[in-house]
Amino acid sequence: MSGEPGNFTATVRKSPRYIDMDKCIACGLCAEKCPAKTANEFEEGLAKRKAAYLPYAQAVPLKYVIDPVRCIYFKKGKCRACEKYCPTGAVNLEEQEEILELQVGSVIMTTGMRPFDPSAIDTYKYRDFPNVVTSLEFERILAAEGPTRGHVVRLSDEQPAKRIAWLQCVGSRDMNYSSNEYCSGVCCMYAIKEAVMAKEHVGEGFEPSIFYMDMRTPGKDFEKYYTKAEGDGVRFVRSRVHTITQKDESGTLLLEYATEDGRMLWEEFDLAVLSVGMEPTDSVNEIADSLGIELTKHRFVDTRDTSPVSTSRPGVFVAGVAQGCKDIPGSVMEASAAACNAGMELAPARGTAVKEKVFPPEREIDPEDIRIGVFVCNCGSNIGGVADVPAIAEYTRGLPHVAYVEENQFTCSQDTQEKIAQTIDENNLNRVVVAACTPRTHEPLFQETLQKSGLNPYLFEMANIRNQCTWCHFNDKAKATEKSKDLVRMAVAKAARLEPIPELSVEVSSAGLVIGGGVGGMTAALSLAGQGFPVTLVEKSPELGGAARDVHTTWQGHDVQSCLKDLEAEVRGHDKITVLCSSEVRKSDGFVGNFQTEVATPDGETTVTHGAIILATGGRATETQEYLYGKSKRVTKWHEIEQIPEKVDKARSIAFIQCVGSRDENRPYCSHICCTTSISQAIAIKEKAPDKDVFIIYRDIRTPGSKETLYKKARELGVVFIRYSLENKPQVRETDQGLEIELFDPILQRQVVISADLLNLATAIEPNRIDELLSIFKLPVNSEGFLMEAHAKLRPVEFASDGMFMCGLAHYPKAVEESISQAKAAASRAATILGKPKVHISPLISQINQEKCIGCGLCVELCPFGAIVPEEISEGVVRAKNVPASCKGCGICAASCPQRAIDMLHFRDAQIEAEIEAMV
Repeated sequence: MSGEPGNFTATVRKSPRYIDMDKCIACGLCAEKCPAKTANEFEEGLAKRKAAYLPYAQAVPLKYVIDPVRCIYFKKGKCRACEKYCPTGAVNLEEQEEILELQVGSVIMTTGMRPFDPSAIDTYKYRDFPNVVTSLEFERILAAEGPTRGHVVRLSDEQPAKRIAWLQCVGSRDMNYSSNEYCSGVCCMYAIKEAVMAKEHVGEGFEPSIFYMDMRTPGKDFEKYYTKAEGDGVRFVRSRVHTITQKDESGTLLLEYATEDGRMLWEEFDLAVLSVGMEPTDSVNEIADSLGIELTKHRFVDTRDTSPVSTSRPGVFVAGVAQGCKDIPGSVMEASAAACNAGMELAPARGTAVKEKVFPPEREIDPEDIRIGVFVCNCGSNIGGVADVPAIAEYTRGLPHVAYVEENQFTCSQDTQEKIAQTIDENNLNRVVVAACTPRTHEPLFQETLQKSGLNPYLFEMANIRNQCTWCHFNDKAKATEKSKDLVRMAVAKAARLEPIPELSVEVSSAGLVIGGGVGGMTAALSLAGQGFPVTLVEKSPELGGAARDVHTTWQGHDVQSCLKDLEAEVRGHDKITVLCSSEVRKSDGFVGNFQTEVATPDGETTVTHGAIILATGGRATETQEYLYGKSKRVTKWHEIEQIPEKVDKARSIAFIQCVGSRDENRPYCSHICCTTSISQAIAIKEKAPDKDVFIIYRDIRTPGSKETLYKKARELGVVFIRYSLENKPQVRETDQGLEIELFDPILQRQVVISADLLNLATAIEPNRIDELLSIFKLPVNSEGFLMEAHAKLRPVEFASDGMFMCGLAHYPKAVEESISQAKAAASRAATILGKPKVHISPLISQINQEKCIGCGLCVELCPFGAIVPEEISEGVVRAKNVPASCKGCGICAASCPQRAIDMLHFRDAQIEAEIEAMV
């Protein structure tokens, strides 16, 4: 890659896939007829695939590929079965490698990870014992479509596995068999998840055990999942398994491990699952050289924690595990953050390469008789190999309103799509039913075909005779055929009652509103302004900075206060940002793209018009009365200890207690950053004065990712770590000489007393109280008061209500670099709205008949999205009114209305009742 930000030339090698993606319809005949078999990488080698194959069921694009290493034609010059049987002529065995030159403005590196290979750990016998598997192999064993069809069995004899052990930290936190001193961050949670799922699969008599060093569940709601799993019978053993041997020829395993009190034990298990960690991909060095970026000593892309997605080369950004170990929400957040950075650099070019689809004018169908066209798909062997498609088609011809019926080999192919459009015109069809596969993947394709023919896209209905019929009744062709007829009959009955539904769009105000002026809020505001959008930043307190005002350094040692000062100066100096301190939101109306929010400022009320909202309302460390806090001047919390350097210098012994007020009944969550903060403070003390005694009293040390190096460094410097349990907390007393901390040491197996001059407490982090804002915007929170995202993994910065986003401590406790990433991610998602003149929204919404409505207000109260509001239609007469842009079409209102005054477009009562009548 050469060039500068905004004008890079990337030279890309594109390998041939030997399948024309424009012609391939993913029917699978090439794989079915291919004689060459090899290990299936997606199934972790536990099953076979063909040389012509689909990499995995949800592959994007959903197109087949030919493996030239395994293909008989490429090895011996003969076969070509795939070419012979492909019904669309998609196979092209002559395809060659291409070298492409791409002109791009920025680059985002998301090269992912590979799982650690445990073969070198000779004491675990991964390659020798069939019942020793990796965690990814076990994922495939659990999968319903996997090699064992979801049956949890021993691989040695396929007998049910009743006792399974999970071994944590395999290839992580380990310098013996790998150079991976870091924590991979996700292994504890996926092991718990696998144990819980396996228990559901196996049922009564199942005994899962997880062997671990520290249970690391710091993510949002992770601790609750861990606690529930333990309560449901998942056994947790704090120990590192030393050796695995086989008891007998059947494959039963013997695990040898030491207990905390020093006893050596042996236990029998049917399976041992090695919870393997993450490593950068093999190609990362080559890619880094090509891009001209620097890597860390662990071969992750090097970034600063104050700019977590920016690489050492301007214009090149990174996201996901390429940057460091993280779970799915972290990867998704970083991907949006990297897109935000790219968007800031390329803002002047936004929209210059857009090509808009143009459809013919929509046909008016009201005066026409109902004429339904039905297209029944063979789909190769998927449908036609089970159900009698000609019989289904013949049956359909006799259904009411059906004017045309046709069988198609592959209805989703480009050729068939063009033919359907032509058939609609020639036969004057005004409604279409396709009997094929799932509307989840194919409905938009067929709806677009209708639009090309001048029909409204919602005059379409789909009968899923593949997933819901031939796939689940493949052993009974007669029943599959009859059920397919039922499904088609129901679809036709509904189609006869379909109506055109106009598309909905709303004008967009290109301004943003950010509520909260901490690191997250300021970063979000700058990220939006940097893309050219005006922003109003509302902060309740008199000054910006939030919780970061108390933080001095990041875990990497960067000066937070200096960064905060620069950030604030940039915000206040930006011509597109309006800062309103000592201000609060009082009222807000509107919907995505068009909000009007009233803000009370020191100068009076002001109304802000904006298209999107980002909440960054922050959090704080809780107060506590435990451990003499507030009673003794020797006891501090969090960063208070950094504000008394003279006392720290004079102290001979300093102690830290973790999990104060968190991971208990009141706050059943981990505050995520406490361990890293305390260890960083302990290191700073030991580096300045190595002779001081420093103790960290903890429940589990949670330093995920490369933060594990801090834990290692602290131990090397002589920081003493002593574990305690929730049932046996430390006892703190003050004497004339200082503090005495008494607790049980599980290694020494006895009570110990620590003399300390100072004690610092890591208290829980909780969100700031924003009850009024939650009421104004109708926003959900979890039981601890943290903002609830639309989807924990795939939409981690979005609310379920369109146009509203979140970031920072209000979402969950997180470090500075995570708040910055999440703020940029929220700004990136908001920019997808603000960057358009109009926002198109789903027209499948509720419709209110005000003549039937009695104004009871039940729908207004129940709607989770604020999409129904009371409207005064005459003096003293109030009726419900739908706000289309806010409606999600969930149907709660329609289901609850006592007058049946609410209907759901495209799912009207009459349409659903017609389907039910057709079924019976």
